[in-house]
Amino acid sequence: SLVIRGEKDEQAVLCSKDKTYDMKIADTSNMLLFIPGCKTPEELNADQASCDIIHSQIAGFSNNYWELRRCRPKLKKLRKLLMEDPYEGPDSRKDQTLTFSKYNTEDLLSLIQASEEEILHQLQVIDACKIEGYWRILDFDYEMKLLNHVTQLIDSESWSLSKVPLRTCLEELGSLEPREMIEHILLSYGRKYIDDGEVYFEMLEDKICRAIAQMLLQNAVKFNLSEFQEVWQQSVPEGMTARLDQLKGLALVDKSSRPETIFLLKVEDLPEDNQERFNSLFSIREKWTEVDITPYIQDLCAEKQTVGALLTKYARSSMQNGVKVYNSRRPIA
Repeated sequence: SLVIRGEKDEQAVLCSKDKTYDMKIADTSNMLLFIPGCKTPEELNADQASCDIIHSQIAGFSNNYWELRRCRPKLKKLRKLLMEDPYEGPDSRKDQTLTFSKYNTEDLLSLIQASEEEILHQLQVIDACKIEGYWRILDFDYEMKLLNHVTQLIDSESWSLSKVPLRTCLEELGSLEPREMIEHILLSYGRKYIDDGEVYFEMLEDKICRAIAQMLLQNAVKFNLSEFQEVWQQSVPEGMTARLDQLKGLALVDKSSRPETIFLLKVEDLPEDNQERFNSLFSIREKWTEVDITPYIQDLCAEKQTVGALLTKYARSSMQNGVKVYNSRRPIA
């Protein structure tokens, strides 16, 4: 089945179960005729001795048709809707007043221009969870509080980061936070597996280090890079190594400043439209290397499109100290 999605101010898209298509009207010089019960040549029996002429009634005609082109699902709005009221925990006063918007799967299907599978996949990507039938995103501070409970327990029990038992976590931390929240944080920051009938989690080093970096960077406009790396390494759980490549699409290093600095720049905060995204990036920094800009434009690539092709279309390249850099094709206001 196919469904057309979009609100009144949006360009309509057509969605199948797992793909999204842009819709454009295309004109044709060949008139299309609509004939009820029309048979194609393959359906007519070619072996018939006599070929009868069939008189057909034409029910209508058209000079245009809808042309479908596979497009990226428009998922930016999903996070925006869920961020209207992030979940701050069971004790939050805000959650006890019913003033905010809540969205279940049906609501999201009617509001987001993407197929059902793409929406459900994105909910997983942004670590949304279902609370009382509604999709919610955890407030970042609450998420860090939950993660901290888990990492402290791992440390105090001297567990291996690759074998964290779900049952013991729920028993030990269940008095502090709802059990489903403990399990949700383990699912968000770990890989679930079963060994000998017991459920365990292998904690994801890159994701945990990235979240801790975000926590450190969100309260500073810019951070001295070497100082940040030192504080960051001290803040991550023992046995984990903090590396700058874990921060792709989250933070940007400014190598031109002295000393070098790092600041928060999240890809999900940038515009969804291609040209607007490039305008935004070039207003932050005039010239970009391909390595630096790739994490911020990778998600714009359509099917079979490369980052290189996007850069060719929206940026101009030049050489600077032997390194290829990209700047805007148009003046940035």
